[in-house]
Amino acid sequence: MKVLVTGATGFIGNYVIKELLRRNIEVIATSTSIEKAKEKSWYDKVTYVEHNLKYDVSGLFQKFHSPSILIHLAWSGLPNYKQLFHIEEELMIQYFFIKQLIKDGLQNVNITGTCFEYGMQEGCLNEEINFSNPSNNYAIAKDTLRKFLTQLNQTCPFSLKWLRLFYMFGLGQNENSILQQLQRALDNKEITFNMSGGEQLRDYLSVETVANYLVESSLQTEVDGIINLCSNNPIKIIELVSQYLLNTKQTITLNLGFYNYPDYEPFAFWGDNTKLISILSKNESNRTI
Repeated sequence: MKVLVTGATGFIGNYVIKELLRRNIEVIATSTSIEKAKEKSWYDKVTYVEHNLKYDVSGLFQKFHSPSILIHLAWSGLPNYKQLFHIEEELMIQYFFIKQLIKDGLQNVNITGTCFEYGMQEGCLNEEINFSNPSNNYAIAKDTLRKFLTQLNQTCPFSLKWLRLFYMFGLGQNENSILQQLQRALDNKEITFNMSGGEQLRDYLSVETVANYLVESSLQTEVDGIINLCSNNPIKIIELVSQYLLNTKQTITLNLGFYNYPDYEPFAFWGDNTKLISILSKNESNRTI
């Protein structure tokens, strides 16, 4: 089994590769910079192929050593969710890259989506009940890519799993994430930390857990389609921040209400993980047989 991981040097990609290697799975890793890849602890344990999705569409399957599974994490322009770039440029770059791999022989396709595809719907979000209704350009592009590939699947059969990510935390996360901003303020010995009111509800998992769920979902073949990778256990942002301070034994005054609540996401939402739990349960049963 060979697993191709795109976006290998990104926040999630780094952990996904470590999880695959932990399972003794052969990894083909790709990103746009070999120099950045060389900084990773896994570099000497994988087959690395430098590649920019914008170029060299032909012969991709062979270039990536004929992988049996794709875990596609690459996406440019984040975290600027509102930029038209996602629709005008990145969407088609992504589509033609994946399409070419499929035409060349790839059969097992696993792509990370986003909880933002649900749009401004609130509450517990289920893959089958809550249809996509994205409201920012990044989510619109992601959801459109899923629809394009669903149509492609009608004429060119392949297994498609659309793995919707919710919220994550962990070492190496984007510096604009809430906990990274908090830690930076602590490191700088700031007296107060400016944030929103903190009452919004979100679905958070550690990046290590997300990587495990990504791999578990991608390697199995019984469940496909849209799969929420989430906890089904919402937490208030103020509680997330407070827990972090408690766990790391640090203190800072929280200046609540300094920022307005974001306008590109609903106030309270989290994911239904029923489908994910069924995958994890089946995988565990198969391992014990």
